[in-house]
Amino acid sequence: MALTQLEHFLIQSPNIDATRDWYVKVLGMRDGLHPDFGFPVHWLYVGDVPVLHLTQGGKDVPEDRLRYLGQQSQATEGTGDIDHVAFRATGLAAMTAHLKNLGVAFKERQVDDQGLYQLFLFDPQGVKVELNFDAAEVKGRRAEVMATDYR
Repeated sequence: MALTQLEHFLIQSPNIDATRDWYVKVLGMRDGLHPDFGFPVHWLYVGDVPVLHLTQGGKDVPEDRLRYLGQQSQATEGTGDIDHVAFRATGLAAMTAHLKNLGVAFKERQVDDQGLYQLFLFDPQGVKVELNFDAAEVKGRRAEVMATDYR
């Protein structure tokens, strides 16, 4: 028995439409098909894979949502025990320009021994999102923090 891939992650949001809009506008995901659960959801896709599920969170969630999914927490911001979610990405220069144009703050990190250049940003609920780019895309950039700074 072995795991083969990460299927998806779910974010509870007090405003799933605004959260959907952020992931579509900022990260280029697309809202796509999903089952009819009898309560509001959005499934956001990267390519043909629905990697992010959104549902209402907080203290006033619909009863049918509680019956189906349960609810471990009423928190609607932050990531609890999970620090961040990460995506592999391409187009570092275009993404940094896009984020700056949208006014989305991000931090840059570099992990040379893994060949990664990373951007860290936060979604509207305070979920930390990591974007990993191949170091070959760096072209003269230097991250504000290098992993080697901590050795």
